[in-house]
Amino acid sequence: MIAQRGQVPWRTGDRLVTDEGAPTPGPISGRSLNLDTQGDSGRPSTTGSNTASGEIVEPPAKRRRAPEERRAAIVAAARGAFAELGFGKTTIRDVTRRAGVTHGLVIRNFGSKEQLFLAAVPSPRTLMAEVAGDPTSLPTRIARSYVRRLTLSGGNDSFVALLRAVAAEEETAKRLFAAMQEDRVEFYRHILTGPKLEGRVVSMGAHLIGVTFSRFIFRSGPLASMSDEELTRHLVPNLRSLLID
Repeated sequence: MIAQRGQVPWRTGDRLVTDEGAPTPGPISGRSLNLDTQGDSGRPSTTGSNTASGEIVEPPAKRRRAPEERRAAIVAAARGAFAELGFGKTTIRDVTRRAGVTHGLVIRNFGSKEQLFLAAVPSPRTLMAEVAGDPTSLPTRIARSYVRRLTLSGGNDSFVALLRAVAAEEETAKRLFAAMQEDRVEFYRHILTGPKLEGRVVSMGAHLIGVTFSRFIFRSGPLASMSDEELTRHLVPNLRSLLID
């Protein structure tokens, strides 16, 4: 079964229950509702007026973010939380605090932590946009895309967090990893041909996982000390032998 983005084909025991998430109003301040120029004490009020000229001064309107902006902020916050805390330790509350949104908004947009994680990692559609083109030069495009993404994240990539969670034997992380792997295989069916395609794609993924561990998790050895350009040149022939040759 191919996992669709935004839909995880399983349930977890601690699945969050959707709520409206509307913030409970705090106590209403009498000062904020004072429409007179005189307060209760008889002194001029400084709220909503200019004490020198008597002009009414409107408070600056708070800018409301568009739905797509809020969603992007949630995904960015989730990506940072997963990378910093790991998949298992990240909570919806961590994400809401970083994004400055309500718990209910996150649940309405993503449904669960698992679906939020899938939204935080590069999708097959993003991958297709990055590596589309002539199949013969595909290994070069994959190598460049991989090195650029991991380098820009400083190793704090959601995929790195997932690898750590899988290594820690977290069952949910294993299922997420399997779903992502199926997504990748299905994606490459559209741009590659030949026998044993699934094995070739999975082998490429295993190779990149090893590179990720050495360079961005263990951070030691020849792969970790290479420059981005050297690493890209190193990867291209290996990926070519796995995918094309």
